[in-house]
Amino acid sequence: MELIDLFMVSTTALGFIFVLKNLFNFVKWVWRMFFRAPKNLRDYGSWAIITGSTDGIGKAMAHEMASKGLNLLLLGRNPTKLEATSNEIREKNNKVSVEVKCLVVDFEKENGERIKERVEEAIEGLDVGILVNSAGLAYRYARFFHEVDSNLINSIIKVNVEGTTWITKAVIQKMVDKKKGAIINMGSGSTVVLPSYPLVTLYAATKAYLAMLSRSISLEYKQQGIDIQCQAPLFVSTKMTKMGSSVFVPTAEKYIKSCTRWIGYESVVEPYLLHSLQGFFIRAIPDPFVDSYLLRYFLYWRKRGLLKDSNNLPPSS
Repeated sequence: MELIDLFMVSTTALGFIFVLKNLFNFVKWVWRMFFRAPKNLRDYGSWAIITGSTDGIGKAMAHEMASKGLNLLLLGRNPTKLEATSNEIREKNNKVSVEVKCLVVDFEKENGERIKERVEEAIEGLDVGILVNSAGLAYRYARFFHEVDSNLINSIIKVNVEGTTWITKAVIQKMVDKKKGAIINMGSGSTVVLPSYPLVTLYAATKAYLAMLSRSISLEYKQQGIDIQCQAPLFVSTKMTKMGSSVFVPTAEKYIKSCTRWIGYESVVEPYLLHSLQGFFIRAIPDPFVDSYLLRYFLYWRKRGLLKDSNNLPPSS
């Protein structure tokens, strides 16, 4: 009888701890999502560097940073689009004194060391406070790993992994020297929320690299005043995803309004409210069911892409 009583007490205690832990996590989520004050981004420095700044999330981030009074160094591979984006920003923020510089960089073609050197030269004398690594490359449509040609493999790795690594390497020393700064890496819910991402494997794997990079160097540099974060959106309506906006698929502009509130806090985050809720429900489903659904889903996109030979990407973030 004593053993039964002990078992009942232990089970009750464990259940209470489980409920208490989940209640605490929920209260913490509500606080972070709705009530926690955003940081003043200008406190990091007067300049922000943004890669992939001519489209999608990167472009929306550039406009948002400018609206907060930050000067911008925009990185991209297309000089015409860089100039057009910089002109848009100047026109939209003509009442605010914002300086915009452009640097043409092609992550797919340039050597990493050379990229680092060019960025170091470009930021010489600038009070760089924020780096946003938003440049990214994905498949045109889903495919098996053996179907991914060598050029695409090299391009995805160079843009998503090497480019971010070398840009971060170029900037972080200045942040160490002045004991403050923020680095935001645009990751993906495909690696933070989902258990797998079949047929878009290489893309997801490179985004997983960004999440681990962010977690690890966040620990390395937190005590030196540098806040490093990976933001993991699910679906966002951009040129890359070719998805229309909806309740669960925000425009890049709407997404950015959420994500800037999280800068300077946790190392890996899902900043958009409805993405966070989606993540909660997805994690509640056993992985084998999610895996099975994702495989069927992307097989459909592979078939559609092959049949139409379209330029549409499968929905990825």
